[in-house]
Amino acid sequence: MPKIDVYDIQGKKVSDLELKESVFGITPNETVVHSVLVNYLANQRQGTQSTKTRAEVRGGGKKPWRQKETGRARQGSIRAPQWVKGGIALGPKPRSYKYTVNKKEKRLAIKSILSSKVIEKELTVVDKLELTEIKTKNMVKALSALKVEGKTLIILPEKNENVKYSSRNIEGVKTILLNTINVYDLLKYNNLILTVDTVKKIEEVYA
Repeated sequence: MPKIDVYDIQGKKVSDLELKESVFGITPNETVVHSVLVNYLANQRQGTQSTKTRAEVRGGGKKPWRQKETGRARQGSIRAPQWVKGGIALGPKPRSYKYTVNKKEKRLAIKSILSSKVIEKELTVVDKLELTEIKTKNMVKALSALKVEGKTLIILPEKNENVKYSSRNIEGVKTILLNTINVYDLLKYNNLILTVDTVKKIEEVYA
């Protein structure tokens, strides 16, 4: 069972925390992580791109010249695809790119990334993450005390306006709620900060 140090907001170690092997100690499955990531990105696509067919472009109702005896190729409309300002043949139309993956795959992908964060020592656990006021300076000070640098994802167990708004102006730092956890954010941010409550709730859900 993996064990990790727990720090306070001043960066001092306050205790140890045993993490559940089934959530934070599995062998990462990169294939499943990739599959779930591709699904997440596909589901974010709007699919609103659209081109006009020859039936939708303006004009072209009249045959440009008679069928025979002109010496030119026969044409039925000046809005056919081969004409300038003509319709687009086989162009994109609005569509949905969404598809689903197995729920077990999603859970395995999340656990794989969490386990890799532990292996690579990119997971920081704090006893509590509370700020008395909304102030970016205080959040920067806390991150510095925890020795966290670079892209950082903070997962909160519940809404915390002080932490959320104190973090939003710090480059490379993002806060999300536990119920919005996803593969994309976990992979995008190198460092992961969890509170003890967040760890317990993750273990309840994913164990």
